[in-house]
Amino acid sequence: MATRERTSSLIRRSLVRRCTIGAVVVALAAATGCGGGGGKDDAADGSSCKPSSGKVTLQYWSWVPGMQKAVDRWNGEHPDVQVKLKSTPAGNAGTYQNMSNALKAGKAPDLGQIEYDSLASFRLKDGLRDIAECPGVDGAQQKFVDWTWSQVGFGAGGKDGIWAVPQDTGPMALFYRKDIFDKLGLKAPRTWDEYAADAVRLKKAGKYITHYSQTDPNWFTGLLWQNKATMFQRDGDSWKVTVDRPESRQVADYWQKLIDDKLVATDLQGFSPALYKSWNDGEVVTWISAAWGYSTIRDNAKSTAGKWAVAPMPQWHPGDQRAGNWGGSTTAVLSGSKHPAEAARFALWLNTDPEALAILNREGGLYPAAKAGLDLPALKQPVDFYGKQRIFDVFARASANVDDGFTWGPTMTDTYRFISDGTAGAVGGKGTLADVLEQTQSQSVESLRKQSLDVTG
Repeated sequence: MATRERTSSLIRRSLVRRCTIGAVVVALAAATGCGGGGGKDDAADGSSCKPSSGKVTLQYWSWVPGMQKAVDRWNGEHPDVQVKLKSTPAGNAGTYQNMSNALKAGKAPDLGQIEYDSLASFRLKDGLRDIAECPGVDGAQQKFVDWTWSQVGFGAGGKDGIWAVPQDTGPMALFYRKDIFDKLGLKAPRTWDEYAADAVRLKKAGKYITHYSQTDPNWFTGLLWQNKATMFQRDGDSWKVTVDRPESRQVADYWQKLIDDKLVATDLQGFSPALYKSWNDGEVVTWISAAWGYSTIRDNAKSTAGKWAVAPMPQWHPGDQRAGNWGGSTTAVLSGSKHPAEAARFALWLNTDPEALAILNREGGLYPAAKAGLDLPALKQPVDFYGKQRIFDVFARASANVDDGFTWGPTMTDTYRFISDGTAGAVGGKGTLADVLEQTQSQSVESLRKQSLDVTG
């Protein structure tokens, strides 16, 4: 994903039917017959991933700004394996539906950009190719931030397959107006209790500590992720929905109290002109967001240059260092590709080559999943807009503290819709966020059952 505004399109916003399902992320256990099809060479178990002979042309769909520059670099260095890029809308803005249609018609591209939370749904559609046996994939795990590899390997250590290559991430931290905090004698809150206390002080000064959007369920999911409140689990050969659990209730009850006490703005939506005005006017003074959020504030609150700073997410327990994640994408090889070895080779190069990483960071705003990407010169420099703070050091530490056990369900689009619809009611005084969890729990169970999946709760 790129900057959240690009990336709210790029990032925000998606398994198998009766196949055994593994435990990490989407937890899909490899089983004969589960996977993308079209013949022996397309076996989902990755047993056939031999390089093609002769010149190869790969089709690739992506919505990252500036991706063509990276593709051009690859094409210049690899005359025998050429990539043709198709620039597409963000995933849920049209690309996923078009990709699904192309898979059904047998006309899907070799590679596609797919967000972490949507990989499960494409496995459900048998749309992904297991690339575990493709040249270069074995051993690539060490090149990526640990939790991102668990997102693309449906099973411990990827033993049940590798279904994509991590591309970018959205580790979360706290953006705050340091000038206003300093004026009020406040420091960056280290715990959620301190954050709530600061909200009271700020309200007395005519400020809101933050906004609570009705339309960003992905943001709320990032808060759950920090508290190790995974929304789905594997139970034997069945799915278990765990949206409504004690850790999730803790998060929901906390924010409900801030809403009830009118300490957060509830009439502002994410990525809206009204929100940007509130930042410029100093009415809303923090945003818990992802690494890509630095440019959202920079580009939309220009009058506040030099007044913001970045600190770690507040913690539930003093001394903890947990972080959530909001957003991120992969480069996946789609089932039916006639050149999986070359496609996997390109996906690995795109997301590990230093020059490619630099291009995607500079042009597309991506915060890389590759460990080498965290050391890009651009991510080590002081940022003028943030008072010359080296803000990406904060995000690098956050990325290292994202829980690697968070599990996405196979119908996340539905689950996000349930959360969003319920939140709109709760913010408007109809029910509570805890009610939203309870309702989303039952609705998600029904959604899974409609997909003919075994569900235990």
